[in-house]
Amino acid sequence: MNIDLHNKVALVTGGSRGIGKAIGTRLAGAGAKVALADVVDIAQIQATADEIGGGAIAVSANVTSPEDCGTAVSQVEETLGPIDVLVNNAGITRDGLLIRMDEADWSAVLDVNLKGVFNMTKAVVRGMMKRRSGRVVNIASVVGITGNAGQANYSASKAGVIGFTKTMAKELASRGVLVNAVAPGFIDTDMTKALPESAREALLKLIPLSRLGNPDDVARAVLFLSSDLASYITGQVVVVDGGMVM
Repeated sequence: MNIDLHNKVALVTGGSRGIGKAIGTRLAGAGAKVALADVVDIAQIQATADEIGGGAIAVSANVTSPEDCGTAVSQVEETLGPIDVLVNNAGITRDGLLIRMDEADWSAVLDVNLKGVFNMTKAVVRGMMKRRSGRVVNIASVVGITGNAGQANYSASKAGVIGFTKTMAKELASRGVLVNAVAPGFIDTDMTKALPESAREALLKLIPLSRLGNPDDVARAVLFLSSDLASYITGQVVVVDGGMVM
């Protein structure tokens, strides 16, 4: 069965590259009208939207700002129509052992990765609730389940995303809005490319499938959760990690 998202509008945060770009590409490939939101590199996100094609648009949005999120949602809905699918993908890292982590690095990661999910979800779901239909897919991480040395801030933020996902699923189910999370393992992106080769080899030994994931592995899971094939699934965390966490 082919997934058909024609006449659906999807908003993907952090959509300029990597996992976000792959998600936008997959959703557009299924027929959705896609909006990519980012604030770090506006030229890059516009280039990504142009590459995806199909009428994809780029919007500037700092997810740490409720006002920015509201403005972005209004812009998307005025241009493409009501948002049917929200993918909260925007995220950053500021790794370091807790004893050396300063408050700025802690706050920056929690603000983008967790508060950003809160802000954008709140801006989008009011319309979904009125229409009694919608999908929210939050990008978490396996380290939000297992923890990871040197990532106290990132792990805490992603564990928060998982808790937020389950709570929103319970709050919004009666309004026909389904909320799920995808928890990637180690995915071959700009973040992991910065790892030393020895660290990459050590990681591969932990993964039964013996490879890093690629962004499209995550995107396919998001596509499924955004579709009618997942119409009886909410409050779940789909782990995409090659079997690393079982």
